[in-house]
Amino acid sequence: MSHATTPTDAPPVPVDAPYRDASRPVAERVADLLGRMTLEEKAGQLFQTMIEVGDGGALSEGPSAMGVPATTDLVVKRQMTHVNVLTAPPTARELALWHNRLQELAASTRLGIPVTVSTDPRHAFTDNPGTALLSGPFSQWPETLGLAATRDERLVEEHADAARREYLAVGIRTALHPQVDLATEPRWARANGTFGEDAELTGRMGAAYVRGFQATGDVAREAGLPGTFGERSVSTMTKHFPGGGPQADGEDPHFAYGREQVYPGGRFAEHLEPFKALLAAGTRQMMPYYGMPVGLETDLGDGPEQVEQVGFGFNRQILTRLLRGELGFDGIVCTDWGLVSDAEILGQPFPARAWGVEHLAPADRLEKILAAGADQLGGEACPELVVELVRAGRVTEARVDESVARLLAEKFELGLFDDARYVDADTAESVVGQAELVAAGRRAQSRSVTLLAAAAAGAARLPLAAGTRVYVEGAGDIDDGASGPAGTTVVASPAEADVALLRLKAPYEERGPGFEGFFHAGSLDFPADVVAHVAEVAAQVPTVVDVYLDRPAILAPVLEALGERGSLVVNFGASTPALLDALTGSVPPEGRLPFDLPRSTAAVEASREDVPFDTAAPLFRFGHGIAL
Repeated sequence: MSHATTPTDAPPVPVDAPYRDASRPVAERVADLLGRMTLEEKAGQLFQTMIEVGDGGALSEGPSAMGVPATTDLVVKRQMTHVNVLTAPPTARELALWHNRLQELAASTRLGIPVTVSTDPRHAFTDNPGTALLSGPFSQWPETLGLAATRDERLVEEHADAARREYLAVGIRTALHPQVDLATEPRWARANGTFGEDAELTGRMGAAYVRGFQATGDVAREAGLPGTFGERSVSTMTKHFPGGGPQADGEDPHFAYGREQVYPGGRFAEHLEPFKALLAAGTRQMMPYYGMPVGLETDLGDGPEQVEQVGFGFNRQILTRLLRGELGFDGIVCTDWGLVSDAEILGQPFPARAWGVEHLAPADRLEKILAAGADQLGGEACPELVVELVRAGRVTEARVDESVARLLAEKFELGLFDDARYVDADTAESVVGQAELVAAGRRAQSRSVTLLAAAAAGAARLPLAAGTRVYVEGAGDIDDGASGPAGTTVVASPAEADVALLRLKAPYEERGPGFEGFFHAGSLDFPADVVAHVAEVAAQVPTVVDVYLDRPAILAPVLEALGERGSLVVNFGASTPALLDALTGSVPPEGRLPFDLPRSTAAVEASREDVPFDTAAPLFRFGHGIAL
């Protein structure tokens, strides 16, 4: 099957076409451009897929190990103008140069529609190419769980504003975040991107996040910006509507075994609450999750009814009747990635996440997605199917126009047709990773550290005293002999130390191979040898154990192994220098847990996936945190 191309007899566009006139209203510009577009050009707007950066900021002409197509094929042949940049070069200059080359390629097409570049989060510590990216040249902050741990809405807005400035400098204009699912199932692999388990906290933090990225809050106004969505904004795509947390047994619907989303406690409405807060804050876009609701009954205005057992991206009850109708959302709805086409990623087959409609052909899946009310398909590049559906009379061109108009309006409002189309490589180099932002990120990391159990006395009592000799395990970003904050010194062995610092990561079961291995799922129990090692070190020297929580963990055995001379802290993304800042009180830790920490696996297995705070007798409760 050939890909869509513009007919050779499509008329040329005059230089003074109204859509090119920045003085005209957005609605007028959209109407003019839409009226000039061929069906093939319209179809290209309905797709957003991954793209990579070539060496030195060149355009990548793939394909790659992640299955990413060639850039020219996407932009010129398939006429797509929305892309998700999957990788980043080591410098902001190269990323800016790549962006400008991409825009130059788009400008060479008949209509010259600029490209909107999006990205998953890239300002923290997660390295899962399906959900987030390493920070690279960008400033590094705690994960959103860590922001939630501070309970500081102003900090969240400042973080989002810093990320906004760095994104703008390299041309990224859509954030495929925030993630405001409620992490009510402790085993779920996606908890790290959330603000935790509580709907009210998630709503408040998520709204601040939107204001920061979209430059509509106090931080932007204090910097002299108008406080309205526009050329200095990054559009936020809130996910995963209507809440992806209640996954059966905590498995993730990226994979067939995790496709079921369940509500044994009847809490569907509670999972909607954060989305309402972000809609009120003005989020521009919404992404439904892969999950397939099983046995879900809700009232969509005409009394209780069963929700169709298909993935939310295919679900008209959820996208049109609930999101657009009941909640009044008129922004862009973009599906999660890969609902239509099977793929191969990292050498492994990766079937389409067409849960509930696996039996349908790709064109039939696409038709159902458009009928459900989505405007755009994430992770797909098959505009020829839209053309086929329209020409067969199965989808009207008016339905396509409805979505294209929304997508074009966003580009105009972001200024992409005008002065904001290109970026300056020198500015990118000076803004991205600047010392002020790096320092702010490190301070936020320290503040989000959460002290769970404090030694009553001895060398492990926090804050660590000046001159303390610290033996550190599990830190790749600090060397033996380094001088730490407040005069601490890192030594090479427990025998030389006043206190040991053991850095652990929340446990998980190995899944895989390939892409599946990036998802930390399954058991929350530490292996016996890890617990034994903590006990062995703690018997030699007073010990502080720090655990990176990308989801909850069963910490009772670790706490017991530490004994009375030990302290237990958790972090949600903190470098070792930032952690030492917290442990010495140089930047006092302020974190409070954004979720319960369960006491046992049995308690987790007995809990209901959709009910917050549902594990029996948790070891530490939501909100727990000891002040230094």
